[in-house]
Amino acid sequence: MPGVTCADVNYATQRAQVAWDPSLTSLAKIVAEVRAVGYDACPYEPRRQEQIARKERRAALWRLFVAGFGAMQVMMYAFPAYLGAGDLSAEAAQLMRWASLLLTTPVLLFACRPFFAGARREAANGRIGLDTPIALGLAGGFAASAWATLSASGEVYFDSICMLAFLLLAARYAEAAARRRAARALDPLLKWAPGKIVSVGELLTLAPGERVPADGVVESGSSSADESLLTGESRPVAKRAGDALAGGSVNLEQPLVMRVTRTGADTQAAAIVRLAERAAAARPRLVEAADRVARHLTHVVIATALLAALYWGDAWVAVAVLVVTCPCALGLAAPVVLTRAHAALLRRGALLTRSRALEALERATDVVLDKTGTLTEGRLALRRTHPLGALNEIQCLGLAASLEAASRHPIARAFGGVETFPVEAPRHVAGEGIEARLEGRRLRVGSRSFCAGLCGPLEAHPAGSVFLCDEAGWLAAFELEDRLREDAAAVVSGMAAAGVAVHLASGDDAGIVAGVAARLGIERWQGGMTPQAKHDYVARLQREGRVVAMIGDGLNDAPVLARADLSFAMGGGADAAQLQADVVLLGNDLAVISETFSLAARAMRLVRQNLGWALAYNAVALPLAAAGWIGPWEAALFMGTSSIAVLLNALRPLAGAASWKASTSSFPSRSPSYS
Repeated sequence: MPGVTCADVNYATQRAQVAWDPSLTSLAKIVAEVRAVGYDACPYEPRRQEQIARKERRAALWRLFVAGFGAMQVMMYAFPAYLGAGDLSAEAAQLMRWASLLLTTPVLLFACRPFFAGARREAANGRIGLDTPIALGLAGGFAASAWATLSASGEVYFDSICMLAFLLLAARYAEAAARRRAARALDPLLKWAPGKIVSVGELLTLAPGERVPADGVVESGSSSADESLLTGESRPVAKRAGDALAGGSVNLEQPLVMRVTRTGADTQAAAIVRLAERAAAARPRLVEAADRVARHLTHVVIATALLAALYWGDAWVAVAVLVVTCPCALGLAAPVVLTRAHAALLRRGALLTRSRALEALERATDVVLDKTGTLTEGRLALRRTHPLGALNEIQCLGLAASLEAASRHPIARAFGGVETFPVEAPRHVAGEGIEARLEGRRLRVGSRSFCAGLCGPLEAHPAGSVFLCDEAGWLAAFELEDRLREDAAAVVSGMAAAGVAVHLASGDDAGIVAGVAARLGIERWQGGMTPQAKHDYVARLQREGRVVAMIGDGLNDAPVLARADLSFAMGGGADAAQLQADVVLLGNDLAVISETFSLAARAMRLVRQNLGWALAYNAVALPLAAAGWIGPWEAALFMGTSSIAVLLNALRPLAGAASWKASTSSFPSRSPSYS
């Protein structure tokens, strides 16, 4: 449609994400267009969706009941003819046929309505899908049997039609149940809705056990919050004055007073929902290729059915071909697995923002790690101040804190709590530091090289990772410390054990980076890197044929996150980094990274198994049916069994037994190309 910029449909959850230009079209026009091709559509709302799902489930059960009841009755009428047609008078046989016709008619008109409705949609849109072969087979078989009944000549197959309908509907009901089960796992965030309407800036009192209605900041009080709905972490998070509160979390022990900062679609929970839906609607390249195969297969099936009917002179051979090779299994092979994978990752605190990342997760050969906020906790503390000029320690701290006051970098927080002064024309240089003017003096705080650009080289070599200077000379060196995350060593060793090359690329001082690398056993490291240097580092690995995963959290990591084949962003990092990342870690648990690799490998393995089974089944079933060795009834049984087998495999556990094993090719230790 003119004005629609993006449209993705998730078959498993039956949801579509659509982006449009309001000046060119509207939601009403989009919904009308969807309805014009035979589908219904409405804005997604979890409670209404549950009502629609219950209604559809009841209707599906009624259709299944009618088909099953009809199949049993018609089989009862057909049974005497099977046992001994010679003992049955012509009048009795004709009566049985009329009774079977009357019983099969509601099966065809009511129970099989979804197949015919789908076929009409496909015909109206000029394409052949999954329902067309089934509808042709059912209609053709019924028409032939009805004519045989009216003319009192030839064979009737009402029993086969009813049994075929029952088996097809049973397979479709099982498929729908599997889709609902997969989709439900994505719903906890979507089902959450605030119980009251709030506005930005409003002050609210949260009682113990009350759910936070919107994003905000604690104004007063001390308690802890359960943020498992958002981050997947079950441990309560301490909350004091000044701490952020996320909508959807639960206040646990003591009353809190909060000030609302974001509501509705602007909240963190809403952003997570949007990213999760966008990722679930997209599909890996392998799945898109399978969909193309399924479309081509449908055309091959119809052509084969027509040729087989002409060759054998038997319409029932065509019916068997149409039914047995229905590409339902191909259509089911991936959506259920992918939806379950998205939900499982979300429960663990990893938000997958792009489905194609699953393939890259499985193929990753190198992992490039940032240091601050990734391997470390990102809460830098000032350990020691070394004055280098005429100013004392307190004066140097005041100047550094004034320059860092407007920054969101973790280093800025290390200077919190110090009295600051208003500065003029602050300028942030990504990965280097901050420059500003204070009372006419031009000041810089940041890396050694950044400060040297203003006042010349520093002859002494004081310990420190952050420096302060003005145009007259060096003023101070600050020693900062940042604790490693508890699980950093285990995650790094796990990656290395899996054969993945681990790299540490940081903008911090080379000496500090070397110490962290030594503690974690990382052989490939480099410090003092600018954002461009990190970008070039990853690009160099890619030119060597490596599949690179980048893990970072800062604003200066956004370019390299966009460059990498696969990118992780820490949940507490900069918004720009999260926008570029393929996976956002909602909590602070690094172990989730290993689980993400493991789960992705397992999910893609199940998808490939399902696709392989579906293709192998159709390759065998098609010639057997065309040769007349499989009848319509057996065709429905085999097709249903194939679809159920794919569903059962898709519902196998995604965690636990999986392991991710990338390329095990060796790398030179501390190669010049790396460090």
